Amino acid sequence: MEDVAREGSATNGTPWTVTPDEGAAEASETIHAVVEALAGVLSCSREVIETAVATFVAGGHLLLEDVPGVGKTTLARAMSMVMGGEARRIQFTPDMLPSDLTGVSVYSQRTGEFDFHPGPLFANIVIADEVNRANPKAQSAMLEAMGEGQISVDGATYQLPDPYFVVATQNPIELEGTYPLPEAQLDRFMTCASFGYPQARAEAAMLTGERMFRPLEGLQPVCGVERMRSVREACRRITLVGPLADYIVSLVAQTRETDGVRFGASPRGSLNVAAFARAHAMMDGRGFVTPDDVQAAAVPVLSHRLVMDGAGGGVSSMERARSVIADLVARTPVPRADEAAGARRRRAK
Repeated sequence: MEDVAREGSATNGTPWTVTPDEGAAEASETIHAVVEALAGVLSCSREVIETAVATFVAGGHLLLEDVPGVGKTTLARAMSMVMGGEARRIQFTPDMLPSDLTGVSVYSQRTGEFDFHPGPLFANIVIADEVNRANPKAQSAMLEAMGEGQISVDGATYQLPDPYFVVATQNPIELEGTYPLPEAQLDRFMTCASFGYPQARAEAAMLTGERMFRPLEGLQPVCGVERMRSVREACRRITLVGPLADYIVSLVAQTRETDGVRFGASPRGSLNVAAFARAHAMMDGRGFVTPDDVQAAAVPVLSHRLVMDGAGGGVSSMERARSVIADLVARTPVPRADEAAGARRRRAK
């Protein structure tokens, strides 16, 4: 049987036809309500806000990297307030221990057994403030939580709440008192975003606004935990056809073969590009992914996963990685919609 046709624009101007998803439009309304609520109280760019929300919808974790004082923690707090659910904020310090995050088992004289006391990682939204100020041992305590949604303590495994979302902030590693995040830790973050300094008009509005000292005052939840869980489920149902999967694999594979890149993106990078592309499509109210969605995902999802060679002549490693990904996107052939239609017909036979 032929699919019920629905058209969407693609980078090459050729229509993509797929089966429409009835839940995509409703989920899109929820996502846009969250974005509008955040944009109304934050001075950062709308692109950063949309990246943050799409990361949550896609089931990933977000790393915000920039200099102190540009609003990284404010964005993380605002997201926890708008999306509802339990939120915990952790201020990372050099003397932090893994048990400060995961929790500890304490002996109870009343019962004669050890009782587990959960740490701050047990929340729907975890705000990991200045995560690169913690020592590597404490940083590694988050790997299992972010990768598998569970925590193992003293031989017992505890499931974390669903949905589970980590928003981590970090200052540039050149600043005093910071530890570079290891590659394994960086790979657990679906996206990495940078604020940059606000435009002069936006910064002036911050100084004269009524919420100068309490920018999040009056911010109300837009949706609850159950609604966001259903939005995430709808995101997983967004159609991504075979030729686009090949396109993603081609982009990621080239990061492993490009001059100046010591280590390219892992297979987890491919999975995360696909997941973010689905969320990006849902934000547009579509039940299918186009090449535009994949290209929108490439830089925020892949850049922080690249390990670059050399010093870069004064250009930061992250900036060089972003330039590499943007160049790969520009020169990698884009699949055409007729290839997708042919793949669907072959599956239907």
